[in-house]
Amino acid sequence: MNNSSLSTSTSISLKNQADREMFWEQQAEKLPWFKRWTKALNWTEPFAHWFVDGQINASYACLDVHIKNGLQEKIAFYWEDECGNNRTVTYGQLFLMTNKYASIMRDAGVKKGDVVIVYLPMTPEAAAAMLAITRLGATLSVVFSGFSAAALQDRIGDAQAKFIFTADVVYRKGRSINLKQIVDQALEVPCTIEKVFVLKRLEQELALTQGRDLVVNDLYEQAADFVEPVSVESNHPLFILYTSGTTGKPKGITHSTGGYLTYVYATIKWAFNVQEDSIYWCTADIGWITGHSYVIYGPLMHGISSVMYEGAPDFPAPDQWWKLIANYKITIFYTSPTALRMFKRYDVEYITKHDLSSLKILGSVGEPINPEVWQWYYDVIGGKRCPVIDTWWQTETGGFMIAPTAGLDLVDLKPGSATKPMPLIDADVIDEFGNSVPAGTKGFLVVKNPWPGMAIGLYKAPERFKAVYWERFKGMYYSGDYAIKDKNGYFWLLGRADEVLNIAGHRIGTAEIESATVAVPAIAEAAAIGVSHPITGEGVVIFAIVRQGFTSSVDLEREIIQSTRAHIGSFIMPCGIYFVDSLPKTRSGKIMRRVLRAVLEGLPVGDVTTLENEASVDEVKRVYQQLQLLLSKKNNSNSCSAA
Repeated sequence: MNNSSLSTSTSISLKNQADREMFWEQQAEKLPWFKRWTKALNWTEPFAHWFVDGQINASYACLDVHIKNGLQEKIAFYWEDECGNNRTVTYGQLFLMTNKYASIMRDAGVKKGDVVIVYLPMTPEAAAAMLAITRLGATLSVVFSGFSAAALQDRIGDAQAKFIFTADVVYRKGRSINLKQIVDQALEVPCTIEKVFVLKRLEQELALTQGRDLVVNDLYEQAADFVEPVSVESNHPLFILYTSGTTGKPKGITHSTGGYLTYVYATIKWAFNVQEDSIYWCTADIGWITGHSYVIYGPLMHGISSVMYEGAPDFPAPDQWWKLIANYKITIFYTSPTALRMFKRYDVEYITKHDLSSLKILGSVGEPINPEVWQWYYDVIGGKRCPVIDTWWQTETGGFMIAPTAGLDLVDLKPGSATKPMPLIDADVIDEFGNSVPAGTKGFLVVKNPWPGMAIGLYKAPERFKAVYWERFKGMYYSGDYAIKDKNGYFWLLGRADEVLNIAGHRIGTAEIESATVAVPAIAEAAAIGVSHPITGEGVVIFAIVRQGFTSSVDLEREIIQSTRAHIGSFIMPCGIYFVDSLPKTRSGKIMRRVLRAVLEGLPVGDVTTLENEASVDEVKRVYQQLQLLLSKKNNSNSCSAA
């Protein structure tokens, strides 16, 4: 689409390495350093050390600078939960809370270089705990509060963490989950944990292990009001964030302090044009990289006011988010395509009954956004006036890599495209031999130059870091994603390269099939799964959610088939189409395709504790079993089984 008033593109392309480094130094100078660096970049592929010898502290950059500038009374967070409980936390209050938490942890033995796990719900206390840990020069590792005891145990063991900061409960969809009990289960085996800091949210008694567990509430009043921030070298590990690994063992993505903060500070401004009066809401959980970069560090460094919400997006009613936008007059809204597809299935009246006129900019993150959902987002949520900043980036990249830039000159927007790379991000689409592919050709998405936000490695696994990200294509960061770059230089993300089907020699991403499925007006959301096929090698099974006001039918199946063939090719012939009410998704919105595959194979689904709705698995099983007999009667040439 054309936004004529915002269509002039700013292109920053400095090929000379010295000029590139000077550009990033100019961005770094916007942060409050205790000591300036001696060298902009020490690059020994694949390890980048930015702003070498520079001294900084993340907590100081997020809080102290604003206190010194007289912003004590400015709102840092508007917090609300799904029950309607709400409060505001000013920068002054967040500063005090952070210092008191730092005092409590310091007195319990937390020091520079220690790894501290944060296992907390979405509350301002979580932000304070994260900042308190970094204030002490310790390394943070947030574990999503929906993870199981086993998942927590794995992360404690890999990080060799000495401390955990948790709470008694987290609330989700009207029920409470006992976090402290999960921590206790994780610590039943011998491990490195010395102390557990527990934040009490309920009045009931807690089961405490003497000598190990400390109730933060009991120590709060006596804690010091100020703790001197520990100066750390720019490449000191700020945090370790675990993400899924192909071997089943989580990967401890490790980010620096100075380079990461510089990149996040710059990119949130470039993409969203944050201003002093912005009311910003990123719906991500702090357990994910989006929560780190664009809920905590980016917004707080800029001193803006953010909304923080604890709860499910459609509970207690499907208009929960839109009510929050109207109530807090949010100007910048950043969420996932998964959430948007969920809302798209509901009656539009849930949205239109709320005044969303405060919105100025919309954002998308987490997965490719198909054009239909992009257009719906622009038309219905943004009222055809708000640019959609569709962002491509990863845990490993630290911040936005490809996205429109409302804070610079905004390129013309194309529904479904993340548009162009951020300044000085040298992204490309290449073939299996490392050569750039022609416009309109699918290939692997890579980045050819280091940038300040990039991971400094995998925790205690440098060789694995090399093997996973840098060995496949020499001199390039391999993202693991497929993409197409069109003739105008716009990037179109096609999903993970390991979520690709080979149908009669045609390599098709599951994201492409899902996009073609939701192009059918009656379909709100879809998940595509690869299965073995006796003729084409691989086939596809589609699980689809029908929008309100429509019903599943044989005619709707035909419409989906026609849409997939029209969008992708005549060789696409789904082996099965299953209509379900919900899909198994994590609380971050990722569809758990391995669960769907397990159902098709008749195998155990494994750990489902991270699912948003565990009942979705039972429903998928029921629908599959009901249609098995029908599928078995289909022509054998179209039959298929789980791969």
